[in-house]
Amino acid sequence: MTAPTTPSDPAGNTPFRSVSDRLADIPTVRSVIMAAAAAARGVEGSDPHAMTHSWLFTGPPGAGRSTSALAFAAALMCTDPDEIGCGRCQACRDALSGSHTDVVHIVPQELGIKVETVRGIIQQAARLPSVGKWRVVVIDDADRFSTAAADAFLKTVEEPPESTVIIMCAPSTDPEDFSTTLRSRCRHVYVPAPSTSEIVRLLMSEEGASEADARLAAATSLHHVGRARRLVRSEAAQRRRASAINLAELVFHGDQAFQAVAALVKSADAEAKDAYAEADEQEREKLENALGMGAKGKGAARALKGASGSLKELEATQKARGTRRLRDVLDLTLVDLAGIYRDAMVLGAESGLELVHPDYEGLSREIAGRVDLAGLTECLDAIAQCRERLDQSVLPVIAFNGMLGRIRKACRAS
Repeated sequence: MTAPTTPSDPAGNTPFRSVSDRLADIPTVRSVIMAAAAAARGVEGSDPHAMTHSWLFTGPPGAGRSTSALAFAAALMCTDPDEIGCGRCQACRDALSGSHTDVVHIVPQELGIKVETVRGIIQQAARLPSVGKWRVVVIDDADRFSTAAADAFLKTVEEPPESTVIIMCAPSTDPEDFSTTLRSRCRHVYVPAPSTSEIVRLLMSEEGASEADARLAAATSLHHVGRARRLVRSEAAQRRRASAINLAELVFHGDQAFQAVAALVKSADAEAKDAYAEADEQEREKLENALGMGAKGKGAARALKGASGSLKELEATQKARGTRRLRDVLDLTLVDLAGIYRDAMVLGAESGLELVHPDYEGLSREIAGRVDLAGLTECLDAIAQCRERLDQSVLPVIAFNGMLGRIRKACRAS
């Protein structure tokens, strides 16, 4: 007997899945979104109070907050008369892929969201929908709003245009971490981390990963969907993880760990730059063309004088983005390193909990046999302090070397 299959798109690629199916692993979130979409459509018997215009989606990093937000957008945009968020109609498919004309997905690249950025968001939110009934603005990493930016955005969140829905997504398990003024004007939805089985399903169906690789990525990423995807598709991400874990071994080998840090930071910097080098160059070329650089004539010299300020502003923005990217890559390195010491604790206590790095169980057992619980706790504290110092703009090599010094002392490495 042949198993039933889910209808595929015209190109025969990713199978169609309704919004309800996509959110099946998080039933509470599904209930809220589907009830709101039903109210927005005016379905008979729906609760009119289920729908509002300003939302805050929180949850642990990688839980799928923006994915849930785009699923909500699809449910609002859906044109199927019988099924809300059918996943088959063009409106659903465009919304889910982030290509719908009336769905604006903002992903901040800088260290923080400034007032200048907020002004652009407000302009986007103020526009009328062009093809659907709603205009949906999804803002990732909304915890990066500066106080001034949050104040500037308050009026829009408090009284958004009648046809606009604003969904702010923040990586936090506690809504108290988010701007109080904005939070109080939003309806809060908590998006929990996806289950191992759901991540494995995603990686196998959408990334073509084997079940073994998918399960390893799910565990190693700490159920962070984005990281899990990168681990199965990117050799650079796999190498960076191996280098991070290798530091736990090198702390017992004299100066080798400090030498490895220099190479690791250099590699992370290259990874952060290479990932966006083409986009940054295209952005610069676009600005230069808009400013008329390369043009000849009487007014060209005068125009070039004014262009220098715009180019410097762009360079400053790209530098800030680069700093954010580097910190993100280094933070992932520290998360991987912390996982080894956490696994050593688990094995030492014989708790039977799932390991973060099951493919490095041998190293974790070796560390558990050489370092007591107090030492392992000190190692984790050193890593946490390093993460804080990176956020305080301490040079990465200095922050990492300070961490390694504490770890070597905790491990009593000679």
